[in-house]
Amino acid sequence: MNAPEPLTSNPATLADTHEVVNVSRELAGYNAYLEDAALREAVVREGAGWANDALAAFGALTGSAAYIEQGVLANANLPELDTHDRFGNRVDLVRYHPAYHALMKTAIEHGLHSSPWTDPKPGAHVARAAHCYLHTQVDAGHGCPITMTFAAVPSLRTTPELARQWESRVTSRVYDPRNLPDSRKRGLTVGMAMTEKQGGSDVRANTTRAHTVGTAGSGQPYELVGHKYFVSAPMCDAFLVLAQAAQGLSCFLLPRWRPDGTKNALQVLRLKRKMGNVSNASSETELRGALAWMVGEPGRGVATIIEMVAMTRFDCMVGSAAGQRAAVAQALHHCAIRSAFGKVLNEQPLMRNVLADLVLENEGALALSMRVARALDRRSDAHEDLLVRLLTAVGKYWICKRTPDHAYEAMECIGGSGVMEDGPLARLYRDAPVNAIWEGSGNVQCLDVLRAMHKTPAVIDAFFAELAPASGANATLDRFSAELGDEFADRADLEYRARELVDRMALAIQAALLVRHAPSAVADAFCASRLVQGGHRNYGALARGADCAAIVARATPRGA
Repeated sequence: MNAPEPLTSNPATLADTHEVVNVSRELAGYNAYLEDAALREAVVREGAGWANDALAAFGALTGSAAYIEQGVLANANLPELDTHDRFGNRVDLVRYHPAYHALMKTAIEHGLHSSPWTDPKPGAHVARAAHCYLHTQVDAGHGCPITMTFAAVPSLRTTPELARQWESRVTSRVYDPRNLPDSRKRGLTVGMAMTEKQGGSDVRANTTRAHTVGTAGSGQPYELVGHKYFVSAPMCDAFLVLAQAAQGLSCFLLPRWRPDGTKNALQVLRLKRKMGNVSNASSETELRGALAWMVGEPGRGVATIIEMVAMTRFDCMVGSAAGQRAAVAQALHHCAIRSAFGKVLNEQPLMRNVLADLVLENEGALALSMRVARALDRRSDAHEDLLVRLLTAVGKYWICKRTPDHAYEAMECIGGSGVMEDGPLARLYRDAPVNAIWEGSGNVQCLDVLRAMHKTPAVIDAFFAELAPASGANATLDRFSAELGDEFADRADLEYRARELVDRMALAIQAALLVRHAPSAVADAFCASRLVQGGHRNYGALARGADCAAIVARATPRGA
């Protein structure tokens, strides 16, 4: 029988099956700040134009290929827990990949954990938020200890003697991850431990008990016995915790080490196996007589820690807005390169519709986040105080709630390659639900809006005063705002209707900000798609007449 004819006379060419063409490339080697027009405009508009040069340098860092790889490595190499050393000594040591430490070092050296406290001035919170927005696009997980350290300062300041001992090292720009007593370190991080099994968001159901060591009261030592079901970043040097004292639920500062240099009795049982936020360790712990100092007044634990919670919720807004930017930047980049059916994707009408809609979502989220940042900078102003009280809850609910669908739609723009674990979208998608659930889920935020309305009715006047400057600029927004006013006039079944009410509030304030400050293509398309009867549908259903090409061009990063 004759042998078959060879496929080719040159066997070496058998390996060359095809030429790789019409594929995307890594979005890297670009300036993540200078190529984000919406962010640059917000920074100047909200009072931090003085930070432009620093943000441009930071944007070059966070957009560089080498630094982006640090985020990849930190998420590919998960933290590991050693409860004991090899000799049997209790150590409760979480080991992180060096990439995680590199991210933490950058954040702390740039003051992402402290700059508004150490250098308070107009625009300080705005500049910090912009830095966090850029850094979170590299990795979201490390932002958890950065946020908690930042947010701990207002609570510590309620007890001056503790603030004197701790604040300078908490706000220091020295990152020291060594597992040593705080007395031997120049830079410290602070975590938070409130959640218990039986209560979750209902912290008044906490069962951890605080026992006096000597004199009771603010700034005094106690020993805590109980558990904490969710302690994020367990290698922090100290934690703000809630426990039941004789006078009721109180706040305490619990260091990982006792003043004599021995290990405190906070024992890590296991690390949480999370679907997202995996570069950051989260843990279950037990407190076996752990030494802690009361922060604030006895029985006023919630009031003491509420400033910390307000700041962490604000950072959830910024973090989710950053996740949206990271996702849509990837989609825009891919669709500027990839062709299908004879035309580049971002030139095809339906894909342009989808991409523009994703951009609108991100621009609204960023505008609201940065407006709240400016309000934080002006807390001595009564109007700004009221906005912080209300809009932090509104924004935390809406922006964080919208981000998972946004991440998924960006993934679909890239197609099958977007689902792969060796690309960034899978991580962005897994990270997306975290901020919506942590620091108070959606229902908690909506109920907080109602609580603010009930306890401080002036927040509603402040809200509508914030909408007023946009009046007359967009007829759709004017109608929507008037209808929203009617909703507030109807106080029946408020708790049942809370999500619908807060949805409308979020859309109204985002629309007003965009109408006042964004290009008309952005503002008009946002109002037409989100303020009409029935509200927003699936992404890519923008009304005819939207200038999708302009919206897409404005937001597309050039890359390398």
